[in-house]
Amino acid sequence: MLYTLLLFLGYSLFSPKQAVKQVYHLDGYAQGTTYSITYYATDSTITRQRISQKLAEIDASLSLYVPQSLINQFNHATRGVVADQHLRLVVHKALQVYRDTDGHFDATVEPLVRAWGFGAQHVEAPPAPATIQALLLQVGSDKIHLRGDSLVKDQPGVHLDLNGIAQGYTVDVLAELLEQQHIHDYLVELGGEIRVRGRKWPSGEPMRIGIERPDTTDLPGAGMRQIIRLPAGGVTTSGNYRKFKQWGSVKSAHLINPKTGYAFQNEMVSVTVIARDAMTADAYDNALMGMGLTKALTFLKRHRDLQAYLIYQRPDGAMADTSTLGFQKLIVQQ
Repeated sequence: MLYTLLLFLGYSLFSPKQAVKQVYHLDGYAQGTTYSITYYATDSTITRQRISQKLAEIDASLSLYVPQSLINQFNHATRGVVADQHLRLVVHKALQVYRDTDGHFDATVEPLVRAWGFGAQHVEAPPAPATIQALLLQVGSDKIHLRGDSLVKDQPGVHLDLNGIAQGYTVDVLAELLEQQHIHDYLVELGGEIRVRGRKWPSGEPMRIGIERPDTTDLPGAGMRQIIRLPAGGVTTSGNYRKFKQWGSVKSAHLINPKTGYAFQNEMVSVTVIARDAMTADAYDNALMGMGLTKALTFLKRHRDLQAYLIYQRPDGAMADTSTLGFQKLIVQQ
């Protein structure tokens, strides 16, 4: 017993102290927006160079603004391309959400998005009705298929635009980069899309996320926000109040209805979704925006794995909000 006690005391006296977690910040510019990473670890194992390399790898696969990216190769191809892991994973999720939302989320809407001036090229005028009808024949995720390591299409004019899901996916990839280094306390944000896990150190305080209401002067109540405390998961927001095009009296928001070829017309102003990961949240926030309030709330009742905060306009023009019960439980009382 004495020998065991002395051995224990010796180990306690001479073993190194447990390393203390410190806070590290990384930020930069990517995918046409900014990113910010905060993580708590014993050393700075994740560097800006490593983040930049991973972002470049994703852009080479999914970006419409990189001429030789895989997605652009697919769009220009007659039949399809051999897909890398990034393209396969994102398209798989896009097809899943397309089926789950009855086509309210559709990654093949690219020809319409481009025609309305929200693509990589500038347009001088809105598309004519005949043009829209012709483009609709090329739209529909039932026209694309993952077969083994290939992504194929049924007709040459089918194009992909994964911008409605790619930023959420990118956030997940960066979070996984942290997880691989055994970092479990972090907040990753890119273009407003967020993945979070763990706590702040040394305080041990849970992570908090602020959700802004639309920053516009023509909507009552602008600037108010909710604060939520989320142990882990993805948080993304889709809104129809910032990105739009206008030609004289013709105005179009950037969320295009793949079934009509025109911008969604409903009372939705913005939707914030919480899901297990940011890619899932990112895909469903767009779909819920397109559904309108009543259908969106019905959909959320059937999908308990999604929590959401919805802002909408009443018939009198006043802004109102509502949320799922699960979202309400995350709100920090101010």
